[in-house]
Amino acid sequence: MNLEEKLKQLPNEAGVYQYFDKDGHLLYIGKAKVLKNRVKSYFKFTPKLQPAEKLGPRIYKMITEVRALEWIVVPNEHEALILENSLIKQLKPKYNILLRDDKTYPYIMLDNSELFPRLEITRKIHKNKNIKYFGPYSTGARDMLDSIYEIVPLVQKKSCIKGKTACLFYQIKKCLAPCEGKVSTAQYAKLVDEACDYIYNKSKLISKLNNKMMQYSEEFRFEEAMKIRDRIKSIEKSQIKSGIDLASNEDLDLFAIKAATKKAVIVRMFIRDGKIASSSHDFIKLDFLEDNKEIDLNEAYQRAIINYYNNEIPLLPKEILVAQELEESEDIEEFLKQRFDRNIKIINPKKNKKKSLIDIALNNCSELLRIESTKNQTTIYEELKELFNLQTIPSIIESFDNSHMMGQATVGAMVVWNEQENSFDRKQFRHYNLESKDEYSQMREMLLRRVQSFEKVSPPDLWIIDGGETLLKLAYDIIQSTGANLDIIAIAKEKVDAKAHRAKGAAKDIIHYKDKTGVIRNLRLKTSDQRLQFVQRQRDEAHRFVITFHKKQKRKEDKQVSLLQIKGIGEAKVKKLLLYFGTFEKIKEASFKDLKEVLNEKDAILIIDYFKNQEG
Repeated sequence: MNLEEKLKQLPNEAGVYQYFDKDGHLLYIGKAKVLKNRVKSYFKFTPKLQPAEKLGPRIYKMITEVRALEWIVVPNEHEALILENSLIKQLKPKYNILLRDDKTYPYIMLDNSELFPRLEITRKIHKNKNIKYFGPYSTGARDMLDSIYEIVPLVQKKSCIKGKTACLFYQIKKCLAPCEGKVSTAQYAKLVDEACDYIYNKSKLISKLNNKMMQYSEEFRFEEAMKIRDRIKSIEKSQIKSGIDLASNEDLDLFAIKAATKKAVIVRMFIRDGKIASSSHDFIKLDFLEDNKEIDLNEAYQRAIINYYNNEIPLLPKEILVAQELEESEDIEEFLKQRFDRNIKIINPKKNKKKSLIDIALNNCSELLRIESTKNQTTIYEELKELFNLQTIPSIIESFDNSHMMGQATVGAMVVWNEQENSFDRKQFRHYNLESKDEYSQMREMLLRRVQSFEKVSPPDLWIIDGGETLLKLAYDIIQSTGANLDIIAIAKEKVDAKAHRAKGAAKDIIHYKDKTGVIRNLRLKTSDQRLQFVQRQRDEAHRFVITFHKKQKRKEDKQVSLLQIKGIGEAKVKKLLLYFGTFEKIKEASFKDLKEVLNEKDAILIIDYFKNQEG
């Protein structure tokens, strides 16, 4: 069925539509209150089917590439908005504006229902109504908290207050020992107020830390001084200096977006109790835009707001401030009402202090874009895009490797590289315990599991597979079955006499990739080539990470094997022990009485004697 015939079948219902090019690649995902009206508005039908004239440059170019159309009908426009957001995150269509930042931010919480409350970090919503939240913080929350606990003698640990005697923290003057009644609740409340003041006033906290750093330097305690210096940098990252006080206790969230050639930036500011608590920013790649073409800011704001509020939010704002009027603000407000059962207005302020906040955010956008534009030299990422025929300049790169020994401790690993940080993002590293026995099946199992998590963690721009052509084809088959837009390359050691060549300092690796026609090419680069070295670095980190995990799992399996070698303790009894105790370590530490209850007296003696002999 051709496109024109498909357009005639569009229903008069709400839903999500998808456009595909001649090769079946996903171009765009959109939502509609009425699919028939929305989708047909992109086209004019006479004298032949072609893009409508009123379209913006980006959408016009996209419609010229459309050859196929699919849609999903949903009950209402709200459901369409949720489905659209989920599919865009999972499939990364070429012409949609893609935002990386869909994570939850940490908050600092204070439980005022306690007599001697502590400051703690949380990402969850607690049912206790007496909890006060500060944040969210894109960075620096842990450093702020650690610094405050060094400056203000609050109760240092949860367990402290349960004790009846003063501990070491009292001795080193980091706690006033409320456990022994050495401080009243009224006196302690003043300490809490002081701690909260440091949260609100980061400049005051930074000043205090600077003094401490200088003191350590004068005492030749350079290692401690460096730790303080790193803390200050971390806290400063989330700080926007404004001098504005709203003279109210309002909680507001603010979004501002500005675009330049090939890149846009989004700044988020979080105003708590009338003061700027923290801020964050992310760059948005605009590879699909031709030079001097404008980004659809309306779509960018919608994507940014829905992405952020689709998470659990401990502290909701009274209003959301945006730097321009939004066409679909009512749809987003309805989404927020359905999500949180609260009316949260989206406002584009035109005057007073709220307008000043918008101006500050836009100025920060401009400064971030200016700094980014100074990095105009060709980067390794642009070279990778050119060399390997990638769809986009890779910002997030995931690399995979697996490991086993004679079928034992079969594991896989994924490591993640972040182009913005120019480093590995170790928080995103993942281990996989695998059931498959051969390398092909192991890689297939691991990649399928990663694909299943695309809804929670958006796919990257590039996969690097440790392997040859066969594994590259496998990875492409898996990705094509999902419909996601994702580049893939594979790196393998050159075979010499059927063995991988591993001469130190002369790693002769071959990189496999698809050219513009879809044919797999094999590329040998000089060992001094920076592009090869970059890919090798990704592969080597994945290899290091998986080998470390493999050794750990192998030790666990070796314990199981050793138990199976005890005469009279077969596999069924080992499983029974594991079911009861949970781990091999706990079996080893178990008492004769506990072992006897799980198995019998004779077996318990065998196990106790076995472990005694091992230690001897």
